[in-house]
Amino acid sequence: DWYVIHTYSGMENRVKQNLDNRVKTLGMEDYIYEAVVPTEEVIETRNGARKSVTRTVLPGYVLVRMELTDASWAAVRHTPSVTGFVAHASSPVPLSLDEVEKMLAPAALARAAAAATGGVKSRPKKIEIADFTVGDSVMVVQGPFAGVHATITEINANSQRLKALVEILGRETPVDLTLGQIQRV
Repeated sequence: DWYVIHTYSGMENRVKQNLDNRVKTLGMEDYIYEAVVPTEEVIETRNGARKSVTRTVLPGYVLVRMELTDASWAAVRHTPSVTGFVAHASSPVPLSLDEVEKMLAPAALARAAAAATGGVKSRPKKIEIADFTVGDSVMVVQGPFAGVHATITEINANSQRLKALVEILGRETPVDLTLGQIQRV
């Protein structure tokens, strides 16, 4: 069965590494089979530059395929940076196969597609803009609205455009802008 363990955020890969080492040193290979940190490839735009980034899908969580016994529970629970199992009351709840498939299939399919095409990935990656989020207050620096404050209402990462509310003649008016036309206040 697959179980979910809760970790300190940002420590998922270290927990996986520590757990793999503990399994070997404690001789728990017959009970704890594997630990997985679900990840996805995204294209992130930061400071106008686009780059490919591998990001964890579930920050703060690691999936573990194991047979639940007192010894295996203790081995996982006492791994550094593990805060506990995702549980109902005090007993860990295994994931259903559908849940596991939804979390692990996208990364596995992306790796399989990359291997089949010789490293060239055919599936387009999700694009994200790391500099700005909806609700941010920004300054328009180019175009007809230069020098005006705006509030972001919508971001389209694929086209590198956004919609923002600009105050014109005492009314907030939605305008369409590019990422190059704004900067953080």
